Amino acid sequence: MASYALLDEINVPSDLRNLKENDLPLLARELREELINIVSKTGGHLGAGLGVIELTIALHYIFETPDDRIIWDVGHQSYPHKILTGRRKLMKTLRKGGGISGFTKRSESIYDPFGAAHSSTSISSGLGMSVARDIEKKDYNIISVIGDGAMSAGMAYEAMNNAGVMKNKLIVILNDNDMSIAPPVGAMSAYLAKLISGGIYRGFRNFVKKIMRYLPPPVRRGLVRFEEYGRGFFTGGTLFEEMGFYYVGPIDGHNFNHLLPILKNVKSNNDGPTLIHVVTKKGKGYAPAETSEDKFHGVSKFNINTGKQEPKSTNLPAYTKVFSDQLIEEAKSDEKIIAITAAMPSGTGLDAFQKQYPERYFDVGIAEQHAVTFAAGLAVDEFKPFCAIYSTFLQRAYDQVIHDVGIQNLPVRFAIDRAGLVGDDGATHAGSFDIMYLSAIPNFTVMAPSDELELARMVKTSANHNSGPIAFRYPRGSVTGMDFPNIIKPIKLGQARLISKGEDVLIISYGTILKECIIARDLLQSDNIIPTLIDARFAKPLDREMLTNQILSHKYVLTVEEGSVGGFSAQVTKMIQDEGLLKKILDYKNILLPDIFIDHDSQANQIITSGLDAKNIHKTIIEMLNVQ
Repeated sequence: MASYALLDEINVPSDLRNLKENDLPLLARELREELINIVSKTGGHLGAGLGVIELTIALHYIFETPDDRIIWDVGHQSYPHKILTGRRKLMKTLRKGGGISGFTKRSESIYDPFGAAHSSTSISSGLGMSVARDIEKKDYNIISVIGDGAMSAGMAYEAMNNAGVMKNKLIVILNDNDMSIAPPVGAMSAYLAKLISGGIYRGFRNFVKKIMRYLPPPVRRGLVRFEEYGRGFFTGGTLFEEMGFYYVGPIDGHNFNHLLPILKNVKSNNDGPTLIHVVTKKGKGYAPAETSEDKFHGVSKFNINTGKQEPKSTNLPAYTKVFSDQLIEEAKSDEKIIAITAAMPSGTGLDAFQKQYPERYFDVGIAEQHAVTFAAGLAVDEFKPFCAIYSTFLQRAYDQVIHDVGIQNLPVRFAIDRAGLVGDDGATHAGSFDIMYLSAIPNFTVMAPSDELELARMVKTSANHNSGPIAFRYPRGSVTGMDFPNIIKPIKLGQARLISKGEDVLIISYGTILKECIIARDLLQSDNIIPTLIDARFAKPLDREMLTNQILSHKYVLTVEEGSVGGFSAQVTKMIQDEGLLKKILDYKNILLPDIFIDHDSQANQIITSGLDAKNIHKTIIEMLNVQ
């Protein structure tokens, strides 16, 4: 850990508040350097954190944390906050097994009042806390920091609309780092922001409000319009004012001379909700981040001098790329194919599709609900929308998946990335539930490939499927490296495949966990146990003919899936019951994700923790057979 004149003296924010204001720029430089050093060794989210260095310092300097509560939306920008709140020495364990989280986490620190990794929750949670505070007649500040694209989600506006009506004291800081929604920031705008955040202006405004009740209606209306549109002209804040927020800004989020006096003014205001519009630069202070297309949003370990990131441990492409390449291939011959993402063009691989077919590509922002219903609207007119969304984010649109797609039996194609365990992003980003929550919906076809060729075939299958919604899930990480045939063929709906034939023991695998099942099969063979292994491919519809025939000829049946209870195994269990097969077998077990949230770690370790590894599959079958 590097040595710094000021940062070394700060263990908790109360230490920070002992500094003089003119010390803060130096502290910001030290904190920025420390953050770059840390993430260069651990990897993680860097750009957003670099952009809020000054803002983080200013918030902890002005507000009495942890009594005053700072809620960081998403959590990508929380690393500087973690360093200043007693976790600096722990940052070397960032996102590692047993280490600290890459997001805010209530169990980790009293300075994290609300856990966040999905976007747009800060205003809602902050408003809830403000109501609890006021009911209990307590006196502390709640500051919700939202940005990094999170304002594109409808939930943020729902919360603001509610907050504007309720009039509880709540401070919302809009960290504007990617978009331009206001005039350029400079001395004049900072002066105006300072002016309108201060007590004199507020007092005058409240005085005007009081006397307006005695004025004729035309005069009242004229004064209101003059004030609103005058401020809106200079600040861009009319939208937020209309929602009931007192708007302050825009201000330079890297200038302490702008930040500190405004935060002081707002801290002492008790007149309803306030929104401070802060303009920052993502990646600020580190040239490779500032010039990078994604501003070093998420990085692996990197060389500080050059910004060059460490190469992946394998040269093999990711499953995401296989999906992307095959979708582009399908689009060459089918002009009806449309690609949709919710603010994840590179994460879903659709940035490549955009380059090829920009007129058939749509990024709807962080708006998964809208993405699904938007796709449904396209499907009504016989287009073929592929809605590429991470499993964990598709959860946010479950009502739309049921109501707008499932009930109407519309052929929306769901490409579900990051299915299963995702490693260092932990429980918040794990795709644990998609098999369960999609298989439960009538009309849905639900698939999972066991390897990259199977994924390519499922993309083609989905492109050809026009009789209802269809989904296929695939994991984070690299493919197996197998060769592809010249022609990719679709898969017959509901058709499983027999991997190897044995006797007595039947293993039914769903998804890429097949690789662990193959290793387990080989271990069993060394014990003179020859199991039958099936790649189910489909959770719905099941290959009832193949599965029934195989179950009838085996005494022991085991299902294996990288998903939660209620998923693939539940579908198989229902089939076994329907067909009266349970009495035909001696033992039937399921291996799936345990009923806990799996914390951040490597994917390999998470598989072991969950009991989905080959050794545990082998052990389970040995126990079923009662072999010593």
